[in-house]
Amino acid sequence: MVDRAEQRRVRAEEADALLYLLLSKACDALGVPAEGVALVAVGGYGREELSPYSDLDVMLVHAEGYPRVDELAAQIWYPLWDSRTKLDHSVRTLAEARQAAADDVRVALGLLDARHVAGDSHLTLQLRSVLMADWRRTARSRLPGLAQACRDRASTVGELAHLAEPDLKEAYGGLRDAVVLRSLVASWLVDVPHPVVERARLDLLNIRDELHTVAGRATDRLVADVAGEVAAGLGLSGRDELLRHVYSTGRTLAHVCDVSWRRVESLMTKPPRSRRRVRTGGPLLVALDEGVGQHEGEVVLMPDARPERDAVLGLRAAAVAADRELVLSPAVCARLASSAADLAEPWQGEARRLLCALLGAGSGLLEVWEALDQAGYISRIMPEWDTVRFRPPQSAIHRFTVDRHLLETCVEASKMVRDVRRPDLLLVAALLHDLGKAVDGDHSVTGAVIAGRIARRLGFGEADAETITLLVRQHLMLAQVATRRDLDDPMTVDLVVGIVRSTETLDLLEALTYADARAAGPAASSPWRMRLVGELCRRVRGELSGGGEGMWTEAPPIPVPVLHQIVGVGRLGLTVTDHHGDVRVNVAVPDQVGTLSTVAAVLAVERLAVRSAVITSVEGLGISQWTVAGSPPDPVRLRDRLAVALRDPTDLVRRLAARDASRSRVASRVDLLPGASETATVLQVRAHDRPGLLYDVTAAIAATGADIRSAHVSTLGAECVDVFYLTDSHGSPLEEEDARTTAKSVLDRLTF
Repeated sequence: MVDRAEQRRVRAEEADALLYLLLSKACDALGVPAEGVALVAVGGYGREELSPYSDLDVMLVHAEGYPRVDELAAQIWYPLWDSRTKLDHSVRTLAEARQAAADDVRVALGLLDARHVAGDSHLTLQLRSVLMADWRRTARSRLPGLAQACRDRASTVGELAHLAEPDLKEAYGGLRDAVVLRSLVASWLVDVPHPVVERARLDLLNIRDELHTVAGRATDRLVADVAGEVAAGLGLSGRDELLRHVYSTGRTLAHVCDVSWRRVESLMTKPPRSRRRVRTGGPLLVALDEGVGQHEGEVVLMPDARPERDAVLGLRAAAVAADRELVLSPAVCARLASSAADLAEPWQGEARRLLCALLGAGSGLLEVWEALDQAGYISRIMPEWDTVRFRPPQSAIHRFTVDRHLLETCVEASKMVRDVRRPDLLLVAALLHDLGKAVDGDHSVTGAVIAGRIARRLGFGEADAETITLLVRQHLMLAQVATRRDLDDPMTVDLVVGIVRSTETLDLLEALTYADARAAGPAASSPWRMRLVGELCRRVRGELSGGGEGMWTEAPPIPVPVLHQIVGVGRLGLTVTDHHGDVRVNVAVPDQVGTLSTVAAVLAVERLAVRSAVITSVEGLGISQWTVAGSPPDPVRLRDRLAVALRDPTDLVRRLAARDASRSRVASRVDLLPGASETATVLQVRAHDRPGLLYDVTAAIAATGADIRSAHVSTLGAECVDVFYLTDSHGSPLEEEDARTTAKSVLDRLTF
């Protein structure tokens, strides 16, 4: 087997010998001393990483006042040019080298790898010492600029892990970033997993060596014309296997870069403020959720967290990290992959909800999923992911590998979760829709079978699993029909109606179509294609008619036996029960405007995340059943806190506002649903789930004087879909103007 690392070293040694000879001859010819001048290899040559057609990056360093230095340089450079050696050269004093490094960060990175070749070794040693000291002294001020340069390069060139014809050097996750990681280590500010980075760097160097050999010239771009021959030279079966190897390597380096830059950023900024901090005897932790905390910009597990006992802890940590756009600690990822308890099949509701919250987190999903995938946790919870990991795109319209395309589709779908009634079904379908590309045959057909199997394993009911199966099977249908059929032909609309059968399914399929197209790239999501899809869906929706808003029904009444159980002395009662593995809090309070918001605030301050609620009024009492996530609360303590808050909610409101002050609000949707009820005004709120959300909504409604007759509150993944039946003081629907005022009050409260 060819030892390419040894070949690179031999090339560097041969170049060293030539330069040594040229410097010696030049000094002799000019009669100048060898002391006070040195030839120094920098950059890739300094690292002894010469590919067959690499440049020689050389600097002639000289002491102040060294005689005839320009003539000396000419006698070294001209023979190299005459031999057609590609040369990147400079002539500098120590002071000039330091200034060049200070002016240009790329020069600084190259000089960090300075290696003595010939001449005065003491001068080279001095050069290395002062440059390294300068870098460490100024790193804090220079790293933000370097980080921005890396982001700009990634935006311009793209990511090595996802390019059809990747640039092995300049793409994000390529050889340039391996050099950047060396500079971060040299700064003494962060550390990186050296064996992982070194292995990835050597893999890319080996591929570049073979690329140079096949192309017969210096190039870093792995174009399709030569990829097959390069693969053969490396002993791989073909272009696809080579690209999978490149993608895997690039993704590894990119992930290390992401984590490293996050750690650098955490050093540059103050930790986020929080009222709840836990001193463990070590670093300060900020509690974020049950078993999950934050330390120096990373999401970590709390000291008492036990992933081997809490099977959903990994999903909880991932959802929290993605939602807050924080990095998930590599140590946590490794621990979850190796020791987390297996999720019971079918998954319970909390595990399914957390997965959907992770998928719906937007761009925060990408880095968190990547971290878990690198560690091996994703393979544990979804073995089918292994079949599409690093799989190259087979169509020119796709800009990403299959696995990254699925995640990008989730990111795009997360922007439309408030346009559909079941965002959880949309997000899961987005994640699964192209899994069939790992199997022979029509990927929509084979993928639908896989998706149905996974949906049932995730714990979705049969009807929901069938919907996910249909979405995957038909995810290309709307675009194909819209662009290939006559939209004015009634049979075209009838065809789609016969497939989707309901407005709710049409909404899901339309959103998935848009998300899939936008994730694929500009060719798939051209304005013309998207306009045709929208027109088709408009016509189909008109034919189906009667879906959407009219499907809401008022929350069912709470059973009478439960009323007797929860009403206590003084017409204030509270119980905490187990309900199919969830925690249910039953509350009865005097029915008056504002009491519901007080109950919601108490639950939020107690860090009980509301998953669903049924709320109604009976015999002068506000009766509510809350399904919450978190440790079961002490009912006596919870009742006492509620009693105090009902008398004076000032302290409660202050605490909730202070805890939520550091979190930005996300755009929400507030809609009136005319025709949904003849006896009440129906208000629908769609918003990103967060602590205190229900309090904000109910408080805003109470401030307008409207009464909440009943409510249907549900959390699907990371999104809340809450419907409120409102009446005026006489029990009648709100006047039209009052209804609009109430809706605006809620929207203003959620977005301020």
